[in-house]
Amino acid sequence: MKQRAEEENRVADAPPENWVDTHAPAFFRPYARLARLDRPIGWWLLLLPCWWSVALASEGWPSLALLVLFFIGAVAMRGAGCTWNDIVDRDIDAAVARTRSRPIPSGAVSVAAAWTFLLVQCLAGLAVLLTFNSFAIALGFSSLLLVAIYPFMKRITYWPQFVLGLAFNWGALMGWAAVEGSLSAAPVLLYLGAIAWTVGYDTIYAHQDREDDALIGVKSTALKFGASTKKWLWFFYGVMAVALVAAGAAAGLGFFFYPVAALALALLVWQIVTLDIDDPARCLRLFRSNRDFGLIVFVAIVAGQVA
Repeated sequence: MKQRAEEENRVADAPPENWVDTHAPAFFRPYARLARLDRPIGWWLLLLPCWWSVALASEGWPSLALLVLFFIGAVAMRGAGCTWNDIVDRDIDAAVARTRSRPIPSGAVSVAAAWTFLLVQCLAGLAVLLTFNSFAIALGFSSLLLVAIYPFMKRITYWPQFVLGLAFNWGALMGWAAVEGSLSAAPVLLYLGAIAWTVGYDTIYAHQDREDDALIGVKSTALKFGASTKKWLWFFYGVMAVALVAAGAAAGLGFFFYPVAALALALLVWQIVTLDIDDPARCLRLFRSNRDFGLIVFVAIVAGQVA
């Protein structure tokens, strides 16, 4: 009976045999699921623009200490953002097949307990932020409004993915600020490209839910683009390509940045060419491949600094 109850509490779209289901203490599992620790792709996508930006601002190898701090901050703040999103969206999540098994709509975590958990994660993120210089601290606080309003955007606009891009890629500015104590053209270009990248990959992700979203009145770029999704992806991923190359040039990266970046961009082309918006499993696979894209971009930037 206990095993059956545990299986019923698993989140529908979590990877099978993930570490939360197999190794996390039973009392912590609902909270780990609330923070999406069973789906690491989210914190990877939050972390990677931070790492890009740190590498872009560095002369030579990026600071390992900064990379670790951004890792801790990304895991904490991604969890906090997911917790906030699930508190706000608990009624919507209960009406969508893929999300009704999440901890709040399933009853595994109460709303009051979720608020407490949100506070703990925010304090962890704050502890990381306060290790940075004053400019980076102020810049970090300035992102909170975007994080706060994002869950409401799907109710009022077909472009919630754009707001997600604004919030989720703030690290493209933060990494540079943590190194330099200021901003310049290179991180701004990187940020703009990363926003376009997020609109692209989250549109692919949103195609998993478009039928449920349409029934309950939730908006997304997947619904707006529909059968024209591939054409829009060429545009947004094209913006990412141009902005990434421009950011590298503005930062004075060396030759080896460009061929490695081209390899990363080829992965985005593969996503577009192989996308089937009517195949949810395919959409999820392509969405998750953006971790690999981000890691290759990071390698490209480092190669441009040290080679």
